[in-house]
Amino acid sequence: MLLLEPGRAGPAWRALAQDLPRPRAILAVSAHWNTRAPAVSAAAQPETIHDFYGFPQALYELAYPAPGAPDLAAEVAELVPGIQIDSERGLDHGAWSPLRAVYPAADIPAIQLAVMPQADAEAHYRLGKMLRPLTQRGVLVLASGGLTHNLRDMVADAADGEVLPYVAEFRDWLVDALEQHDLAALLDWRRQAPHAARAHPSAEHLLPLYVALGAAGEDATARTAYRDAQLGALALDAFVFDAGQEQTQP
Repeated sequence: MLLLEPGRAGPAWRALAQDLPRPRAILAVSAHWNTRAPAVSAAAQPETIHDFYGFPQALYELAYPAPGAPDLAAEVAELVPGIQIDSERGLDHGAWSPLRAVYPAADIPAIQLAVMPQADAEAHYRLGKMLRPLTQRGVLVLASGGLTHNLRDMVADAADGEVLPYVAEFRDWLVDALEQHDLAALLDWRRQAPHAARAHPSAEHLLPLYVALGAAGEDATARTAYRDAQLGALALDAFVFDAGQEQTQP
């Protein structure tokens, strides 16, 4: 709904395009493509996938006709041995929603990388590390998910920015660990983060962050690009990982 009712998030997303170097291509890591093994899309002209139900018709009429990047998919395959290549998959809303806000012209080639809910944070961090050379070749790794994501806890009348107490505690812990680059704690978030199971009943909305973290490199610094929340339970924070001229963004 941020595309129809952008609130404060829409302008903040658009500002990211001014803050980041223009990439030659985008590898979007979406919480909404789940596989058991690493997978990358390679469609030459990805379709806009409307993988949601019960929303206003206007959302289903939106399109994001960015070109695909089969050549980038081939680069990914060289870096990740055995990765599955899907030559037909388009861009799901975990990819095209932020991309439409950040790069509305849809003129930058984009493909997707799947997450593996059965695998842990460390597996996704290692996957990101394998992709690190891409950040040195002008590729933006855009990780899309949610800092917290418990739909059962949503509060319909919560003011924008207002969060439930456990959301604030989880968010503060994770942001501090990112800023301190406490990798051991970040990889063990399920045990160490307060209210981890409630903040993420399933992990797929947090796993993209670990791909970006790995791709950014061990010396990368994390900075908060945007901080907000909606419906009490959905933290919308966005971060940029800076490593010299190489950047990845969840």
